[in-house]
Amino acid sequence: MKTVPLWSLADIRPSNVDKKSSPSEPTVRLVNYTDVYYNQRITADLDLMEATASADHIARFGVRPGDLIITKDSETSDDIGIPALVESASDDMVCAYHLSLLRPYTDRVDPRFLYWCLDSSDTKGYWLTASFGVTRVSIPIGTVARLPIPAFDRDAQRQIADYLDREAGGIDAMLAQLESLTDELQDRVRIVQTRAVFGLAENAAHRRSEAHSVLSGIPEHWDRTKFGYDFTESTERNGDDPPGPLLSISEYRGVELNTRTDGQQASLDVSKYRVVRPGQLAANMMWLNHGGLGVSSLTGYISPDYKAFWISDRFEPRYVHHLFRSSRYIDYFAAIATGVRPNAQRVTKTVLDATPVPLPPLDEQIRIADELDEATTRVDAMLAKVADLKSLLLERRAALITDVVTGKKEVA
Repeated sequence: MKTVPLWSLADIRPSNVDKKSSPSEPTVRLVNYTDVYYNQRITADLDLMEATASADHIARFGVRPGDLIITKDSETSDDIGIPALVESASDDMVCAYHLSLLRPYTDRVDPRFLYWCLDSSDTKGYWLTASFGVTRVSIPIGTVARLPIPAFDRDAQRQIADYLDREAGGIDAMLAQLESLTDELQDRVRIVQTRAVFGLAENAAHRRSEAHSVLSGIPEHWDRTKFGYDFTESTERNGDDPPGPLLSISEYRGVELNTRTDGQQASLDVSKYRVVRPGQLAANMMWLNHGGLGVSSLTGYISPDYKAFWISDRFEPRYVHHLFRSSRYIDYFAAIATGVRPNAQRVTKTVLDATPVPLPPLDEQIRIADELDEATTRVDAMLAKVADLKSLLLERRAALITDVVTGKKEVA
């Protein structure tokens, strides 16, 4: 298949930090990294972050319909080169840092066809082999410019784009439904979890206002305590002999083996990493408002920025696991966390120690934990089936796009 370099089809503009901007400059709406990551199509009605930018930056990186935006650097190689097509734009929309703005020469290429080429497996493989970096992975602008694009005439490009809009779009719609089902299942678990661990009635509704009175509605015969009375921070570190593998804390599953091959991994020196033992509560103090904690069943080590706690014998560890991962506590942690960045809200140890905690009789804790273990096992089985189906659809989507844009599969 004959190809042409990307530079011959589009004006390529790598967006850099606008060091000339100041509060006196015009306010713009930034198309950010996350906007591209989560949206295949950029539209004028997206909820975008506001900032100020210089006139030069606005002129160079103002976003127009038909533009393409790709992620040019990230913490992981999987997240570079992700494309989004601008379908509509307002006059104040500007491309932010960590992105490259591509303005197709529309007399030579259909922007939709170019989007599907950028979304193909061949292109993703090209980015992977050509990227570089240690703490952040980047695509050099010269590499972007040399990206080979299959050479089709305009009529063939339009036919390909129409076909993939329809066929790949149908797969995307199914993936969105599966994602929605995943969210619904996980939300259902949170609701059941909250009612059980706080001893609430079956028809009790969850209200975010309860985050400020976290023990509201618990049974009268239950005792009350505070986190600092029954949870003691462990100071054990790896030293020269780690007792197990690197662990991570999943939002949904809790403490598990860290199987990532890139991104947030342990440094070469893990001597100061915190040890976690079975039955201990491990917590990412900057992610508690997203469920970033759980009781471990494994021996291993976690980031030195995390914490591990011994649990007093007044608590059943499995009950503790479900308790602090309930929606009521997640909302509570969001209310007490502090910080400027939305995804880096830290709960301090002092504030955590003062957190009110329900203390049911031990036999009730065991019964609640048994019921919730059974319920989550059933939901986990359903989630695994949904995940398998999503993987099959993603494989089908990737193969379809690559076969069509490279001419291996003809379209009518």
